[in-house]
Amino acid sequence: MHENLYFTNRKVNSVCWASLNHLDSHILLCLMGIAETPGCATLLPASLFVSSHPAGDRPGMLCSFRIPGAWSCAWSLNIQANNSFSTGLSRRVLVTNVVTGHRQSFGTSSDVLAQQFALMAPLLFNGCRSGEIFAIDLRCRNQGKGWKATRLFHDSAVTSVQILQEEQNLMASDMAGTIKLWDLRTTKCIRQYEGHVNEYAYLPLHVHEEEGIVVAVGQDCYTRIWSFHDACLLRTIPSPHPTSKADIPSVAFSSRLGGFRGAPGLLMAVQQDLYCFSYT
Repeated sequence: MHENLYFTNRKVNSVCWASLNHLDSHILLCLMGIAETPGCATLLPASLFVSSHPAGDRPGMLCSFRIPGAWSCAWSLNIQANNSFSTGLSRRVLVTNVVTGHRQSFGTSSDVLAQQFALMAPLLFNGCRSGEIFAIDLRCRNQGKGWKATRLFHDSAVTSVQILQEEQNLMASDMAGTIKLWDLRTTKCIRQYEGHVNEYAYLPLHVHEEEGIVVAVGQDCYTRIWSFHDACLLRTIPSPHPTSKADIPSVAFSSRLGGFRGAPGLLMAVQQDLYCFSYT
C-alpha cells in the first residue's frame, strides 16, 4: 500500500514480528515456493511499511533463507537463541541464526502449525497437526534423546500456542474449537474456554493477561471475549458483514488505542472496513 518494492505474488504462510536491531524492527515472512522458485523465510525492515519513509531512501531486504514450505514461524527474544527464528515445517522444526546462518534441525512426527519461544526458559513450544504440543530444549545441539522438554495433547490440530507471562502456563486452541489453559509444571489442563467455533481453519488466539481477557474469532464470524480467570464468556460480537467463510474478521485488542493516553478497545477488520469497539 506504500509502494513497497517487495510485494510478492507468492502465498505468505506465516508472518511475525522480528526484533533484530530493536523491538519489532523487522517483519519475518514465510513465503511458499512456486514453480522453480523455492520457499523462503525473508526478513524485511518494518520501516518499509511506514508511509512517511522517504521514497528515495528505502532500506533493502535484510536477508532471505531458503526454507521449504514453512507452516509457522516465531522470532526468539531468548538470550540463549539470540538473533534466531524458528520455522515449523512438515515433520521438522528449523532454528536459524540470521547473523551466523547456523541452523539446528529437529525431526517431528507431524506438521508444526504454531510456535512460540519462551523468554526466560530456553524452550521453543510447538503445536502440531496431530494435536501434540511439545517444547524443544534449545540447549540440545543435536537430535539426541532429551530435547522434548514438555508434551501436551489436544484432540485436533493445534493452531495457536501462547506462553503466559510467568511461563508456568500455556494456552492453546485447535481446529475443533477447543481452547485450553495448561499448567506446564503438572502438564494438566486447568481451564477450558467454551463457545469457540472452528472446524478446520487456521485461527489465531489473543490472550491479554493485564486486562484479564481472552479473544478469538470463530469460523461463524463471531468474536468472543472470555474472562481469563474463570473462563466465563463475557461478550459475543457478530460480524458487521454477512457471515462468510472467506470474510472471517481479524481483530486486535489494545489497552491503549492510539498511544500512551489512549482508551482500551478492540479493532476489527472485515473486508475493506475497519471497526473500533470501545472497552470498559
